[in-house]
Amino acid sequence: MKHILLVLTMLFTYSGIAQDQINWITLEEAVELQKTEPRKIIMDAYTTWCGPCKLLDARTFTNKDLIAYINKNYYAVKFNAQGNDTVTFKGKTYTNPKYNPAKAKTRNSSHELAIALGIRSYPTLLFFDEDANLITPVIGYKTPQQLELYLKMFTSNKHKDMKTQADFDKYYKEFKATFKDNA
Repeated sequence: MKHILLVLTMLFTYSGIAQDQINWITLEEAVELQKTEPRKIIMDAYTTWCGPCKLLDARTFTNKDLIAYINKNYYAVKFNAQGNDTVTFKGKTYTNPKYNPAKAKTRNSSHELAIALGIRSYPTLLFFDEDANLITPVIGYKTPQQLELYLKMFTSNKHKDMKTQADFDKYYKEFKATFKDNA
């Protein structure tokens, strides 16, 4: 019963109701939701000391068009890549055994999940398919319009047709962003 209530609560959160912020959830919650309503996952892997991560929160993740698009099409996960959370993903439990609480606001050791996912710089936005398989990481700060390119490419599965850098370059050149700037 507790499982059903959790899923119903999470589905209500993602019911398409207009909201003024991204519905951030845990990776475990996103994977659980995928079982009843398949969607891709976008994971924001950040650290507490990272300036570009803070800009992403302040300038990109506050964009109304971006918020609406992510909440409608993705499960959004925030992951402190140097934090102390225990995360279970694909049958394995990940922790940060070298985590130092005294360094909670500064550089700390990397979380085991960050290492497993190959995260080496921040911010890194990771995109997962509907089965929680990694599609690709996108590294660095992105404006709402720059991120829009990736969000729409993965939602439409156009990335599956791209076999070369030239294929991506063509998509990039032809892409027309529609997300408005923040007011």
